[in-house]
Parts: sequence; structure tokens; C-alpha cells
Amino acid sequence: MQKSKKYRPNVAAIVLSPAYPFECRLFVGKRSDMEDIWQFPQGGIDEGESAKEALFRELKEEIGTKDIELIAEYPKWLSYDFPSKVASKMYPYDGQIQKYFLVRLKPNAKIDLNTKHPEFDDYRFVSKKELFELVNHFKKGIYVRVIKYFEEKGYI
Repeated sequence: MQKSKKYRPNVAAIVLSPAYPFECRLFVGKRSDMEDIWQFPQGGIDEGESAKEALFRELKEEIGTKDIELIAEYPKWLSYDFPSKVASKMYPYDGQIQKYFLVRLKPNAKIDLNTKHPEFDDYRFVSKKELFELVNHFKKGIYVRVIKYFEEKGYI
């Protein structure tokens, strides 16, 4: 009998630069705990917290600001399994189930990676093409799917 998998509830943010909609550049951060891994800000949903509340909290914790405008959200929850080298760190979870949001930084927002528990040690705003050149890990398939959805809906 196969054991059922346990997924950690999570939010992820596709953060557009303040120049949006005139310029479509996406925030990616370089993880401080892994070598050359770039990703969108994301994090767990605490018990009793809504996905939107978690989104604002996680952005403040990871990029030092919650000065964003919510543009859209992906209509479904997406899940992925952790690769074996990450799984032990994330025990008892086998993976994450995520809600994706498309947000825009407000014009005066300041990104500050020097947070209480830094997740990123560098960041960039990149084009969609650059994003998929930088991101080459197990989340890439989900990124492609979510970006394609927001493109089809005319957001990016």
C-alpha cells in the first residue's frame, strides 16, 4: 500500500517591477542557503492565516516590503514533491501545495534582503526569457505553467 503524501500549504509571488505595465520584468531572488538557485519569493501559510495574509507576510519577511498591488491569482493550487536532497530538511512534508499570486511593487517600495532571517542574498528583475535561463531546478515546470497562464490572461 502506498502512503499518501503530505504537502505543506504555501504561497508564491511573481513580483513585477514598479515599471509594469510599461515594462514587464520579474523579480527573482538568489537563495542564500543553496548555490546558484534563483526563485520567486514563497513561504508557508501559518495555521489560521489566509493565503493573501501569508503572501503579504512572506514578502515582508523575504524581500523586506509588503508595498505591493495585487494584480491576479492563479486559479488552482499547484503541488510539487521535494527532491531527495531537500526532503529531509522539510520533514514531515513530501512537498508543497502552492497558491501563486501576480503582484506589482508600488513605485516607492524598497527591497531589503537584510531581513531577520535572510532567504536571498541577491536579486534581479528579469525578462521572461531570462527567468527561464536562470531557473533550472525542480520548480521550473510550475513556473512555466503559471507564467503561461498569466500571459494568456493578458497580464504579462
